[in-house]
Amino acid sequence: MTVEAVVFDLGGVLAEFSGVATMRELAGIASDEELWQRWLGCDWVRRFERGQCGPEEFAEGMVGEWGLPMSGPEFLARFGDWVQEPYAGAEELVAETAERVCVAMLSNMNAVHWERAVSDWPLVKRFDHIFTSFQLGLIKPDAEVFHHVVETLGVEPEQVFFVDDNQINVDGALAAGLRAETVRGVAEARAAVDRARN
Repeated sequence: MTVEAVVFDLGGVLAEFSGVATMRELAGIASDEELWQRWLGCDWVRRFERGQCGPEEFAEGMVGEWGLPMSGPEFLARFGDWVQEPYAGAEELVAETAERVCVAMLSNMNAVHWERAVSDWPLVKRFDHIFTSFQLGLIKPDAEVFHHVVETLGVEPEQVFFVDDNQINVDGALAAGLRAETVRGVAEARAAVDRARN
């Protein structure tokens, strides 16, 4: 089947996200892969990014569970700056893709990052659909979020091409029947989208 919709992750694909390096340093974790395994499996992260607890409760929980060398308010202040800005060329990529197929954003996103920065980016206004975990109550890499995206888009799973910088999330999309590829940055995303559509 032809690709009818391209779904982009945000952090690490279309925008700068400094949280991985920061958390590795704070928690003394050796690799990005190890950090992602712990981050995506952490109950506090899953609750917060599904909109099931507030920022202060999340921050206190993270400091306690991860043994971070700071207070909850200090962690929350640093956490708010993790999402930086869109990469050069990100808006152009989304706009060009939207000329040919439906475009959507699927991001594990929390209210802090959304309200402090992301919701005001011109980039996000380029999408036909925006799926954020804290608004949906669903989170990658769980199958339910991919099923929701496919149902909302009104296409077959194999007509959706999903790009994410995290292999765990790509594996989740593939298991749900979507086409998917791991990419980092705009150039890799553009090349992957071109391959998927040809």
